[in-house]
Amino acid sequence: MIPPTPLSPHETSQVAPDPQAGAAVKAADRAHVFHSWSAQELIDPLAVAGAEGSYFWDYDGNRYLDFASGLVFTNIGYQHPKVVAAIQEQAGRLATFAPAFALEARSEAARLIAERTPGDLDKVFFTNGGAEAVENAIRMARVHTGRPKVLSAYRSYHGGTTTAINLTGDPRRWANDTGAAGVVRFWAPFLYRSPFYASTEEEECARALDHLESTIRYEGPATIAAVILETVPGTAGIMTPPPGYLAGVREICDRYGIVFVADEVMAGFGRTGKWFATEHFDVVPDLLTFAKGVNSGYVPLGGVAISGAIAETFAKRPFPGGLTYSGHPLACAAAVATIEVMAEEGIVEQAARLGENVLGPGLRDLAARHPSVGEVRGMGAFWALELVRDRATREPLVPYNATGEANAPMAAFAAECRKNGLWPFVNMNRTHAVPPCNITEAEAKEGLAALDAALAVADEHTV
Repeated sequence: MIPPTPLSPHETSQVAPDPQAGAAVKAADRAHVFHSWSAQELIDPLAVAGAEGSYFWDYDGNRYLDFASGLVFTNIGYQHPKVVAAIQEQAGRLATFAPAFALEARSEAARLIAERTPGDLDKVFFTNGGAEAVENAIRMARVHTGRPKVLSAYRSYHGGTTTAINLTGDPRRWANDTGAAGVVRFWAPFLYRSPFYASTEEEECARALDHLESTIRYEGPATIAAVILETVPGTAGIMTPPPGYLAGVREICDRYGIVFVADEVMAGFGRTGKWFATEHFDVVPDLLTFAKGVNSGYVPLGGVAISGAIAETFAKRPFPGGLTYSGHPLACAAAVATIEVMAEEGIVEQAARLGENVLGPGLRDLAARHPSVGEVRGMGAFWALELVRDRATREPLVPYNATGEANAPMAAFAAECRKNGLWPFVNMNRTHAVPPCNITEAEAKEGLAALDAALAVADEHTV
């Protein structure tokens, strides 16, 4: 482990190690908890004793700098005192209530979100998370248009529920492909691994838009309800779209009467250095899904921000959907406090500075010194390193969807990160640098130093 660093203002001293308590937590987990996306007997979950700010620690006294932000949701770090206090206060006042009523916390959360969403996305339907947000956005689009089909990109992740997982492009979809009809996939732009044989961003943008429009024409424009895109794809690789692409998608959707859904579940609420990533591209979608950073994951919450035209569809026609915990008071109180904290502390602006001054330059410096780094891409507190076996051919460090021995180089890289006190976000042949948006410059540099050491292990597998 690297030596502990000074505690930040949001941190408190971790409790004394208690391996016996950790063993009990682990034993109960292994006996009773069924984990997602896992072969249950092949995993070994770390027993976590606590967390504060950008760090968490286990029962053995090992502390980790969280460069994954949980699952890219702790945008303001762990245990922010103002958000914790808001949840406690709301629990004392009104811990829960049915969704059909007007509540102060729910109304204020919706107002604050609507103030920050682009254009006329002024109505908010609350869900319990991102997957449910996508489910309901697609339902809205299909009812609004009267059309059945939805187009989504291959390199994407939209959630684990039935419609959302079928819209997803990554391999987690494969075992669930029978659940929802009417999904058509297309290739979104990604110049480093261009499906269009492009050599410039301009070519990649133009060819990707031509491909999307051709797909629409051959599928039948009158059958397509929506195009859904992560504004900046997250789990699939943080591929920032080239200039003009999202504006081109907006124009194509307008021309064919198709609803444009921007999935901002991961990219929203400061992650890219803007409240929403759409601001980088000057585009207003018809529907925008959010979750994760809306309240830093402190209480489950997601939602759909809805344009005026789509809201009008349901003015006198019932929306055919609902959730028992839609707009749960504790979750909404956490959202109100989180948004207020982000505004008061300038966290969105801090994420932008972090990307421009620390993470971007630091990651590019690592790329210059490590042959295993093929590309660096990202913005704000939202970055990815594409790890390769051969820079010249761009062969990935491990094969697509590798498991077992084939994934050994990435497993060794991740183990070295943890050995050096860094908890990484690793997916396929990539590592993502996605710390809390309010991580300090010193903490970010600590993370970069740990990545530097771990990349030396990845370098051993290059040609």
